[in-house]
Parts: sequence; structure tokens; C-alpha cells
Amino acid sequence: MKTLLLAALLTTTLHAADYEGLWQGYDGEWGHVSRQLIALAEATPAEKFAWRPAAGVRSVSEVYMHIALANYFLLAATGPKLPAGLTSETDPEKTVTAKADVIDWLKRSLDAVKVAHTTVKPADLQRKVKVNGRDATVDGMYLRIIVHANEHMGQLVAYARMSGVVPPWTKE
Repeated sequence: MKTLLLAALLTTTLHAADYEGLWQGYDGEWGHVSRQLIALAEATPAEKFAWRPAAGVRSVSEVYMHIALANYFLLAATGPKLPAGLTSETDPEKTVTAKADVIDWLKRSLDAVKVAHTTVKPADLQRKVKVNGRDATVDGMYLRIIVHANEHMGQLVAYARMSGVVPPWTKE
């Protein structure tokens, strides 16, 4: 009964496109969160990119840039190189604030993860890597990347709602 109720709820509240990628493994889930991040960023008016819920908290643009930078730095731990000019000393999170530039960084970082993951060999997923002095695996790093993106997706949905922006996939 619970399963039927859940199925009925999901089918009445979500559109078919909202399911794209869900329950389809890492690549499907990555595609899903990537599409939502881009759709929400594009739906957010440029003047809202400077909005922050309180002093000392990341702005909308800073959250998107944080995601993009984390994608690159976490991915680099698995082998792919950082983009030219991006180092731990640069701080694009604070300096890249224009909507078009932020979305460009976001799209490139999401694509970098997608491409890298589709080319990694299954046997390589258990390869050991060091991150912040700790042992991890390539598979663990990809899990961290997707969890991190989804964590901040939730934050961005809250930001959007607080600033009057409706996430596009929730519109009727």
C-alpha cells in the first residue's frame, strides 16, 4: 500500500522529464543534478546572483562557484588536471560573479566530471588516492562529488525560494 501511495504521489507531482536520470546509476544521477543546477541558475535573474540570506553566508553566485571549484578540485584528486590558471591560491568563488560567467564555469565543471567519469575504467574505481592527507578511492571521490553537488542543490533551492525564484522543474 505504501509503495502504491508513493508511486501515485510521484506520478502526480513530477513530470516525465523530472525523472530523467533518476535511478539510472551514477551517470544518470549526475546528469539529473547537472540539469537541475543549470536550469535553476538560468532561471535566476542576474541581479539575484549577489543575493545572500545573511551577512557572512555565501551569495548565490558564490554557491554556484563553490560547486564548480569543488568539482574541479575533487576531480583532480582522481587524475584529471585542473583547468589552466586554476590553483588553490586563486579565488574565483569571490571574483567570478556575473551570471553568464558563473554559468559558464558551472557548465564546464559539470561536463568535466561527466567526461572523466565516462572514461574511467571500472577497475580504476578502487584505485587509492590521497585527499587532504586521507586515504580514499576514485569511486569514493566520485561519490563525494555527486553528494556535494546535491547538497548545494538543496541550498540553492532554498535560496531561490527565499528570493522569490521558483525552481523551473516545480512549475505546473
